Amino acid sequence: MELRQLAYFVAVCEELSFSKAASRCFISQSAISHQIARLERDLGVSLFERTTRAVIPTDATTRLLPLAKQMLSLESAIRATVRTTGPRIRLAANMSFATRSLSAIAGTRAAHPDAEIEYVIKPFRQRITAVADGDCDLALIRGSVDQPGLAVEQLWVEDLVIATSSGHPLATRDTVTLADLSPYPLLLPPEQEQVLLHNIIRAAFAELPTGPTYGPPIPPDHTATMELLNRPDAWTVLYAESPTEGLVVLRLTEHRLRIPVSAVVRSDARPSSILSTLLTNLHR
Repeated sequence: MELRQLAYFVAVCEELSFSKAASRCFISQSAISHQIARLERDLGVSLFERTTRAVIPTDATTRLLPLAKQMLSLESAIRATVRTTGPRIRLAANMSFATRSLSAIAGTRAAHPDAEIEYVIKPFRQRITAVADGDCDLALIRGSVDQPGLAVEQLWVEDLVIATSSGHPLATRDTVTLADLSPYPLLLPPEQEQVLLHNIIRAAFAELPTGPTYGPPIPPDHTATMELLNRPDAWTVLYAESPTEGLVVLRLTEHRLRIPVSAVVRSDARPSSILSTLLTNLHR
């Protein structure tokens, strides 16, 4: 059994998709399937029931998952403990924050020439864990998090954008209203995967006499682009920095769909002039 196999196992459990877990771990789907199969042989159990439409955890998976997460958390703690001390900051984020983050990092390095600032790509849950375990000093997230030992500081607010296929009846408009969109099916991931996005949608439509018309949830192994191409009458909501290749992006006249971007740090973190400068630059 290897730690990387446990990391792949946790990714499949959380994504319930070998393809999405492979993308998250930056390896091929065949490679992650091979490593999971090796883990199953080492343990002598089946961890997932695989069908053409779903990946279903077994009872053994339910028992193994918390222990696997504990092992990975210990690995992060070990790395943080032996890490060379010095003027170094590790910033955990995803690629959608890259442009603004790299600009802030450049400004921080100009003020602190000896500082080393790492930009680490991690999924949402791993970002939070990395800060809690001390493996990273700062994480950028959309929304907020309520977890003991962590502090959250709002940095800026993003306007969400509306996306449709080019064949949608509203696609020729530059701007639309929520009332315009209400009759057309709204495609979103399942609520358990995007709680914040669903809450924002509900809050925005609460002021209108009619709510959104929900279409079928976007399956975990599908993309919004493909679903909209298959449903030219539908629409979805994207983060402003999300890839929109093949889609038409519409702006809301009301600017009601907004989402905060926050920094997550440890509550007991020692004062750092480098981290303070980086946060100031991110605010800008």
